[in-house]
Amino acid sequence: MSDTAVSDTIVIGAGVIGLSAALALQARGHRVVVLDREGPAAGASAGNAGAFAFTDILPLASPGILRKAPKWLLDPLGPLSVPPAYAARIAPWMFRFWRACAPGRVARSTAAQTSLMDLSKAELEPFLRRTGTLAMLRKEGNLQVYESESEFRASLPGWQARADHGIAFRHMTAAEMAEIQPGIAARFTHGTFTPGWYSISDPKLYTLALAERFAADGGVIQRAEVTALRPLENGIEVIAGVAHRADHVVVAAGAFSHKIIRTIGERVPLETERGYNTTLSTDAFDLRTQITFGGHGFVVTRLSTGIRVGGAVELGGLSLPPNFARSRAMLTKASAFLPGLKAEGGVAWMGFRPSLPDSLPVIGRARATPRVTYAFGHGHLGLTQSAGTARLVADLVAGRMPAIDLSPFSPRRF
Repeated sequence: MSDTAVSDTIVIGAGVIGLSAALALQARGHRVVVLDREGPAAGASAGNAGAFAFTDILPLASPGILRKAPKWLLDPLGPLSVPPAYAARIAPWMFRFWRACAPGRVARSTAAQTSLMDLSKAELEPFLRRTGTLAMLRKEGNLQVYESESEFRASLPGWQARADHGIAFRHMTAAEMAEIQPGIAARFTHGTFTPGWYSISDPKLYTLALAERFAADGGVIQRAEVTALRPLENGIEVIAGVAHRADHVVVAAGAFSHKIIRTIGERVPLETERGYNTTLSTDAFDLRTQITFGGHGFVVTRLSTGIRVGGAVELGGLSLPPNFARSRAMLTKASAFLPGLKAEGGVAWMGFRPSLPDSLPVIGRARATPRVTYAFGHGHLGLTQSAGTARLVADLVAGRMPAIDLSPFSPRRF
């Protein structure tokens, strides 16, 4: 090794989780360096749907998904797919996912998810205000639509769980939906509007704005691929070309985090949900609220930079080439569901969502050393839970009592 760079705290990952944590640590007086293999907003933080989905408290791992999964898996371009080339590798993760769908486990995961959502919502606007990004916040709600009475009825237990937590929503007829969002195809007969669903004007621009604020306040962002961690007597060595030494390290490298923590003996069943979308022009549709087509596994979102059609889950790891037929399939459906949609000239994207089998992230200290803190595995909810996770990371690094019980998020729960 050549030179050794010294920093109080190193954050590995320049996505929305890593940069939010870096800013929270910086605000508490830490000198922080962020290391990322590609730079700010290069991964899932760039191409997500832009939602702060605080009402989305139900875990993906649930009996409802188990009922839908067999039908979905028969369609290689449907809401859930496993490429044949990856099926054997994903099997142990799928078994853990199946176990996490047991009612008792779902109840515990829902309670944990709710606590993190509540914290994240409480932290969001103060965080946006501190970072000069509050003007990017939108409060336009979300409309979930259903194609039949039976599909709507099947959703009601989930809405009851939200009602029990005091989440506001309103069930609607097709005529009532049209008042909020004109132009939805007549095949959608029922809907539920959630006014407390926030969004950001553009997730990539937001993440880049966080990077700019971090740098303006004295933070350093370096493009470097971290290959190993090495605990020292009085710190941590981070191997990324050169050796960096820090008092504390935060691992927030998204779908690549499990590779890094293996070097200190930690094994976490992190997998990759490959998400796809297409971003159309800003005038592609008169979109007034985010629309969720839950039976088809995708959403349509209005961003400042265009109309984004995306979602679905492809459990295909990090190495297989993208299958952009999935993006095209969602766009074809969106054109049928929103007959006025201008679907030409869009830009397709694929990104890696880091996902744990019980739908909860890993937030906590490493087994090998309390000088390493984990913050990864947020699945679809990285943007949503970023401000809350940043608060928790800052508390852990400072040795303070976390704002919520972190035992459900422990890396040792598996």
